[in-house]
Amino acid sequence: MKFSELAQYFEKLEATSSRIELTNILSELLKKVPSEEIDKVVYLLQGRVAPFFEPIEMGMADKMVEQAISNAYDKPKDEVRKLINHTGDHGLAAEKLAVGSQFKSQISKLSVIDVYSKLYEIATTSGEGSVEKKVSTLASLLQKLGSKSAKHLVKITLSKLRLGIGDPTVLDALSVAKVGNKSARVDLEQAYNKTSDLGFVAKIYWSFDKSQAFGSEAQARRDKEKALQAIRNIRLQVGKPVRPALAERLPNAEAMIKRVGSEFAAEPKYDGFRVGVHKKGDRVWMFSRNLESMTHMFPDLATAVKEELSKVDSVIFEGEAIAYNPVTEEFLPFQETTKRRRKHSVDEFAQKLPLKLFAFDLLYLNGKDITNLPYSQRRAKLEQIIDKEGVLLVAKESVLHSADELTKMFEEQISAGLEGVMVKKLDSPYKAGARGFHWIKFKRSAAGELSDTIDCVLLGIYTGTGKRTQFGAGGLLVGVYDSENDEFATVSRVGTGLTDDEWRKVYKMADEIRVPHKPARVNAKVEPSFWVEPKEVLEIFADEITRSPTHTAGKKGNEPGYALRFPRLISFRESDKRAEDATTVEELIKMFNEQKQVKVK
Repeated sequence: MKFSELAQYFEKLEATSSRIELTNILSELLKKVPSEEIDKVVYLLQGRVAPFFEPIEMGMADKMVEQAISNAYDKPKDEVRKLINHTGDHGLAAEKLAVGSQFKSQISKLSVIDVYSKLYEIATTSGEGSVEKKVSTLASLLQKLGSKSAKHLVKITLSKLRLGIGDPTVLDALSVAKVGNKSARVDLEQAYNKTSDLGFVAKIYWSFDKSQAFGSEAQARRDKEKALQAIRNIRLQVGKPVRPALAERLPNAEAMIKRVGSEFAAEPKYDGFRVGVHKKGDRVWMFSRNLESMTHMFPDLATAVKEELSKVDSVIFEGEAIAYNPVTEEFLPFQETTKRRRKHSVDEFAQKLPLKLFAFDLLYLNGKDITNLPYSQRRAKLEQIIDKEGVLLVAKESVLHSADELTKMFEEQISAGLEGVMVKKLDSPYKAGARGFHWIKFKRSAAGELSDTIDCVLLGIYTGTGKRTQFGAGGLLVGVYDSENDEFATVSRVGTGLTDDEWRKVYKMADEIRVPHKPARVNAKVEPSFWVEPKEVLEIFADEITRSPTHTAGKKGNEPGYALRFPRLISFRESDKRAEDATTVEELIKMFNEQKQVKVK
C-alpha cells in the first residue's frame, strides 16, 4: 500500500464525527492492507511505530520538526514558524508548504513500509548527533511525500495524530474487514487483553490474507475460521503486559455474599501502584495498570524480583507497590508513593522511598499460562514461589464465610487507613481486561451521599473568566465510559477543586490534545469552548449522583441522564489509567441506585 493512500484514509477519519462511519472507513482501509503491512498500519493508526508498552518514542520536539520542515521545503525557519503560528498546527504548515514543493515528481512513490521504516529509524536513533540525524531523516521523507501525507507524517512524529479512534473501534473494524460483521470482536479483544499489542493481534488474524483469491467459498470460510482459531490460541507472553482484571462494586457485605457464595477470599485494598511483573531468566519487565513500562522507575523492585525469584525461570504476576519507611516500619500514603514515578534521580529516590511489592495474583509460571486455573490454585502457587520476608511479599489474605466476618475485616482496614477490601471468588479464573463479579471492591458508602470517587475522562475545556482568564481554562467538561457503545458520555462540568497551578496544568494538558470538532466517540448535548481527545483521566469527588436532562451518561430516549452534584477535582490519574478504564455508565447507575437505597434506610 502506498503511504499516500493511507494518508487519504487518515483524512477521512479525522473529518468524521460519526462513530459508525469511523468503523466503516477503518474496515474499508483494512480490507486493502496485505498481511505483511497490517501490523505497521495498526501501529500508525495508534500514532506509533510500536505497541504502547514499548518505550519507543519519536523523541522529536516542536523545534526539531520545525527545522525539518524548513530543510525539506527550503524555507527560512522564521517563515516556517510564522506559518505554524498562523495555522496553529505543524502538520497544516507542512501541508501548505508541500503543495508548492519542487519535489512533486517524486510524490506518492513511498509505500507504507518505506515510511514506517524511516519513522522507526527516527524513533530508535539516539546518542551523539541524534538530533541532526532525526531532523535530516524527517526532512528527506517530507520531500518525497504529497501534501496530505506530509501533514499526517508530521502529526505522527509529534504524537499529535488525532483520528478520533480508540482501540475498541480498531477491533470492531478488524472483525468487519475480515468477516463482514463484528462477530469476531470478542475473540480479538480477549487476545488483545492478553498481549496489549494490537499490531501483533492484527498480524495473527491476517495470517490467512483475505486479499488472496480463495479457491472456493467453502475454502474462504475455512481460512477465516483458521485465522479466528489462531486468535483464540493466543496465550500470555512474557514481556507483553496483560490488561489488568477489573473489579465490580457492591454497597455492603450482604450483597457480596450473594455474589461470591459462603466461602471467599478477602484482601486489604492497598493504596499504591498496581504493577504487572514479568520475569524470564535474568530479565525483568514491570508495567503500570495503563501498560506503561515502569522497569526503569523501580530498579529496587526489579533487583528484588531477579534475586528473590532466582529459582523461577519465567513468571507473570500482579502486585501493589507501596512506599515503605524502614525507620518507622510503616507504609506511606499514596501521595508519597507517587514520588517514585519519575524519570530523573531514580536511584536517589529509591533510597529515600524504598518500596515493598505485595503480590496478589499469579498469571503465568515457568512457561505456562495459568489464568484459567481457579483463583485459589493460582494463589497457592504464588505463596510457593515468594518467601515470607523480603521486598516481595504476598498480600495478606483471609478466607471468610459470612457477611459479619467481611464487615469486621472491612472496618479493620478502614481504621488502618486503607481504602477497604477486595473480595475474590475462590473458583474464578483470571479475566484479563474484563470487569466482573469475580473480583469485587468493598469501599465505604455513607448516609445517602456519594463517598467514593469517580474516574472521569476529560472531554472539553471552558475558557476562563475573571481571574481564570490568565489560566486559559475556567471549567472542565468530563464524562464516563459507555462500554456498550464504545463512547464517552458527559456527566458533569467541573469548576472547583483546582489550585491556580492545576488550572494551568489542565490547560496545558488540554491544549496538547485539542481537536477541531467534537470527537466521534463523544456523546454530548452541551458544547465546551473547545473539545479534546478523550484521553486524560481525572479523579472526581461529588456530593451525590443526580438525574440530569443536560448530560448524556445513561440517557435513554426521553429519560434524563445522570450527573454529578457539586463535583471537584481530587487528582490527575496521569498515565495510571486509560480512558476506557474510567468509571463506566453501568457503574455510575449502580452507584446511583445504591445511594437511593442508603437514603431509604
